[in-house]
This record gives sequence, structure tokens and C-alpha cells, in this order.
Amino acid sequence: MDVLYFAWVRERIGLPKEKVDTQAATVNDLVAELSAREDRYAAAFSDLSALRVALDQELSDFDASLIGVREVAFFPPMTGG
Repeated sequence: MDVLYFAWVRERIGLPKEKVDTQAATVNDLVAELSAREDRYAAAFSDLSALRVALDQELSDFDASLIGVREVAFFPPMTGG
């Protein structure tokens, strides 16, 4: 699956996107898997309340299933201005 990172998440991880082979059942499982990779991932995912997630371009929750999902995007909450 494609995993996309936006704004400061991208800056901490150092990549805009990557292909990930995963057995994760939920977004939380994927986050745990990524966080265990390296410190930069752990830093990016250290406070999930500061992140939003979209599955196949639909806003979702961290407990959502990844079955059939092709794209996961992580980004900070958006603010108007």
C-alpha cells in the first residue's frame, strides 16, 4: 500500500510517500509497525492526537480497518485562515 506523509509528518520522516508491505489490520497497527522501524517514525507518530489519517482519500479513524485500502495518508489537522 502507498503511505503518504504531509507537512511536519513528512519533515520528521524525511519522505513524502513510500510503498509499505504490511500485515497490519488497522491504522493503529500500521502506526505501531512504522514506529518500530526507526526513531524518525517514532517521533512522527509519538502524539496521535496531533495527527489525522485518510484512507483512500477519505478521512478516517486510527482504529479503522485496512482491508482493501490502497492508500493511507497522515497529516496534521488543517486550520482555516
